[in-house]
Amino acid sequence: MRILQALFFPPEQPGGVSSMVPFMLERFNKRGWEMELFSLPKRVRGKGGEEVHFSTFDWEPYAGNPVVDKYIQTIKDYIWWTKLRIKSSYDLIHAHHPIAGLVMKRLFPDTPLIMTIHSSYERELKLNGKISEDGPEYQFLTSLYRELEEKADQLITVSNSFKQYLSDYVQEPEKIGVIPNGFDEKRFRPVHHENQVPQLISVCRLVPAKGLDTLLYACAELKRKGLPFVLHLIGDGPIRPELEALAQKLGIYDDTIFYGYMLHPEDFMPFFDVFVLPSRAEAFGSVFAEAALCGLALVGTRVGGIAEQIEHGVNGLLVPVDDVAALAAALEKVAGDPMYRYQLSRVALEKALKSYSMTRIVQQLRSVYRSYRKDA
Repeated sequence: MRILQALFFPPEQPGGVSSMVPFMLERFNKRGWEMELFSLPKRVRGKGGEEVHFSTFDWEPYAGNPVVDKYIQTIKDYIWWTKLRIKSSYDLIHAHHPIAGLVMKRLFPDTPLIMTIHSSYERELKLNGKISEDGPEYQFLTSLYRELEEKADQLITVSNSFKQYLSDYVQEPEKIGVIPNGFDEKRFRPVHHENQVPQLISVCRLVPAKGLDTLLYACAELKRKGLPFVLHLIGDGPIRPELEALAQKLGIYDDTIFYGYMLHPEDFMPFFDVFVLPSRAEAFGSVFAEAALCGLALVGTRVGGIAEQIEHGVNGLLVPVDDVAALAAALEKVAGDPMYRYQLSRVALEKALKSYSMTRIVQQLRSVYRSYRKDA
């Protein structure tokens, strides 16, 4: 059975789907499956020129909005690149981005398509202040979910909460499957260590949706109380200058290290104590599972897939979104009590190994793939 894994970002990109799928593919190929990866290189821009049409809505009324125009052009580019590069046929295509899924079904209409929706582009843009919920860009992007439902043979998403979110935009939400992201457990090695000063770490793109401003205010509250810490921020993004300026304003710049982009943060993470990310929305929140596999205690917000990964007080702590006082209290509790922190991290590791190991996800996907075998 020949299967194509169709990504949007190239597989060498760090984080989330782009780093997960190659490990998944390796597991399948070692077991005798025939799988290949495909993605759109970043250098391919403005190449495609074919007309784009959808069967469930008319996108033309949204034309002229930069977000929509860029999205449509990217679909055209993906069509151009796919026609140029793919010359063979496949028994099944598994797409991991709406553009990849829509293009693959357009060019290979007789090939079964599984579509995993990993995140919500419109929510990210809204939280990052780029679009409004009542604007044309939001309407265009949410209309794509119904189009995907129409075109894909199977829709899958990564958490029950995100399935619930999608239910507002599709006709048969009960048919959406849920398979969480999986992680190659061999990449993560918890390290026994004793830090005299609690080491806090966050790994993400530096954008408003991640709530890092709330984290800096919470850390300033820790310092005001005389509680020592070091905050390590791994990642880069458009609001890095603002966050650095805020850290200086709050008097915690000397306690905060901005690392910028890092290719393999999992090599670094096991030497810290607490992973914290006060996101304002997450479809799944892959980095929490990765942090748990590194042996860290977890602190997150009660949103989306984070709240499905963390059971409050059992394998981590949950706080409301944008609640500085609650986040500061949670950090004080977990950072100030090494035994409590160890207990949380131990349970978090056990749950991550059980629920999010690559072995389990491969088993779930294998069952889905086999249902589309021609000889089944």
